[in-house]
Amino acid sequence: MAAGLMRKAAGESVQVHSAGTKPGDAVNALSAQSLLEVGIDIGNERPKPIDPILLHEVDLVVTLGREATVDTPPGTAVENWDTDEPSLRGIDGIERMRIVRDDIAARVDQLARQLTATNMD
Repeated sequence: MAAGLMRKAAGESVQVHSAGTKPGDAVNALSAQSLLEVGIDIGNERPKPIDPILLHEVDLVVTLGREATVDTPPGTAVENWDTDEPSLRGIDGIERMRIVRDDIAARVDQLARQLTATNMD
């Protein structure tokens, strides 16, 4: 979800990769639906594990949620986004995914502004 939102927010100004610490077999249908509502189609994407070689090439790793951890090489920045979890308040289904999407989108927009400002310096 975050990668699609970042690609939309930053365009070609930053390179974006997506992977999971525990990838599933398929993209979450509700997540895909919530992204399609804002013009992002991830229907052809497939979950994939983190590429350890790629970790040596990136400047920043962003993890989502409390449980997500990644062993990164020295010098690679790591930022954890402890995202809103609406299910803890009894909110499920597409409404839950919209709240999660919007929480991540706000964080992505802020990060995109920071990264694009840095790339322009």
